[in-house]
Amino acid sequence: MKIAMVASECEPFAKTGGLADVVDALSRALGRLGHEVDVYLPFYRGIAPPEPAERTELLVPMGNAGGVPVTVWSAVGRGYRLRLVDHPPSFDRPDYYVADGRDYSDNGFRFSLLGRAALEMMRVERRPVDIVHGHDWEAAPAILSLRTRYADDPLLGKIPTILTCHNLAYHGWVPRELAGQLDLPARIGAPDGVDLLREGILAADLVNTVSPTFARESVQPGMGAGLEDVLTAAGDRYFGIINGLDTELWNPATDGDIAARYSATDLAGKQICRAALCAELGLDPGGPLFAMVGRLDPQKGFDLLAEAAPVLLAAGARICVLGTGDQSLIGGLQAQAAEQPARLAVEARFDRGLARRMYAGADAFLMPSRFEPCGQGQMIAMRYGTVPVVRATGGLVDTVVDATTDPAAGTGFSFGPADPAALIDACTRAAWAMSDPQLWRWIQLRAMEADFSWSGPARDYVAAYRRAAEIATSG
Repeated sequence: MKIAMVASECEPFAKTGGLADVVDALSRALGRLGHEVDVYLPFYRGIAPPEPAERTELLVPMGNAGGVPVTVWSAVGRGYRLRLVDHPPSFDRPDYYVADGRDYSDNGFRFSLLGRAALEMMRVERRPVDIVHGHDWEAAPAILSLRTRYADDPLLGKIPTILTCHNLAYHGWVPRELAGQLDLPARIGAPDGVDLLREGILAADLVNTVSPTFARESVQPGMGAGLEDVLTAAGDRYFGIINGLDTELWNPATDGDIAARYSATDLAGKQICRAALCAELGLDPGGPLFAMVGRLDPQKGFDLLAEAAPVLLAAGARICVLGTGDQSLIGGLQAQAAEQPARLAVEARFDRGLARRMYAGADAFLMPSRFEPCGQGQMIAMRYGTVPVVRATGGLVDTVVDATTDPAAGTGFSFGPADPAALIDACTRAAWAMSDPQLWRWIQLRAMEADFSWSGPARDYVAAYRRAAEIATSG
C-alpha cells in the first residue's frame, strides 16, 4: 500500500510529546511490512532534513489567501519518505504552536496549508495514495479538504481516510472571521467558527484513538472533551488501536545512558542502576523506590502523589519525581523533599538521561493518571523491569495486568478511584510483593516479556486501512 501520513510532529525532526514517537515508529513499522509511507510534516525552524532532498515548488490554493507558494522537500530515510512543507511565514517560528503561552491566531490556516500542500503534491505527482492517515486536529483539514474541495477530483476524490485522535482535548478552533482562509464550504462549522477536529471526525471514513479502553471511555459523558456526540455517532467506525513502543530505542540491554546494562535473563545490572540512581539523587537506598516521570499536568495525577507521599514515606518508601509543566502541581512535593531529602527527590526539569536512569533504577513506576489515552511510560517501565503502579483507565488498562487480581499473569498494580487512598493501597500492595524476592522477580519478568513492539499495531492499522477503502468505495 501507498500511505500518506499527515502530522504536526515526527521524531526526531519535530517533537513535543508522544505523537512524534508514534508517527515515526508506526511509519517505520509499516515500511518493514513492505508498505510505502510518505510523512508530511511542516518544515519548522531548526529542522535538519535527511540528505539528499528533492525540491518541488507548488502553488497551493487557500481560499481568500489565493495561491500560496510552497516548497516541498522530499528525502528518504528511516524507512519512509519525509516530505517537509516549507512556507516560512507559517512555519519558520520560535515554537510549533504557541507564542507567549497562547496559540498562534493563524494555526488553522497553517495546518490547513500543510494538508492542502500534501494533497496538491499527490496531484502533481499523479500517484494517488491508498490511504491518507491524519493525526490529531492539525491533520483534520487534509481529510476535510478531500471531502469538500477535492470531492469531485478524479485523482483524489475517493482516497480513503483515517483520523487518529491522540489527544481529544485540542480541537483546532477557528473563529468564523478567519474561517474564510481555510477555503471550506460555508456549511462547515457553527455560526461562530469551525472546530477542525470535530469536522475531521465527521469527514473521515474511520476514526480511531490509541487504546481500546479509551475508545470506550471517550464516548461517555464528560470523557470525550465535548466530542462524545460525534464519536458515538461514528459507531463501529470509531475504535482503539493500542500504541506500540520502539523496543530498539527502549532496551536495558543496549541503553548507554544507564549505569549498567541488563536483560530479563540477567537482572544483576538493575541493582547497580538502583544504587547509582539513589546516589545521584541523594536518596537512602533502603525501602521500596518509586519513580514518576511525566508532564506536570492535572491529568497525570501529580497532586494525588503529593497527598499520598506523607503516608508512603512514613511507611518506608523512597520516591523520585521528574517533570516539567505546571510548577504549582509539584510545589507540595518539593516542600516535602526539603524536609526529607533522603527519602524524596524532586527534579522539576526535563532530562532525557535522568528519565532513562529512573526507568532503570526504580523498583516501581507511578502513573496515577486521571485519564490516559494510551501512555508510554508504563510500557517503558515494564521493558526495564520496573513494575508499574497505575490507575485503571484508558491504555493503562490495556497494557498492565494487576498482580493482585490475577497473580498468574500480573505485570503491575492498578487502582480505580482517582484519590490518594487508592494510590496508597496500590503502592502498599506493590511494596508487599517486593518483600518476596521470588514473587517480585516473577512480576518483573512477565512485565519485561510483554510484547509492546509496533509489529502488532502496524498490522492492525493495515487492516483499518483496508476497511477504510471498503467504506470509501461503497460510499
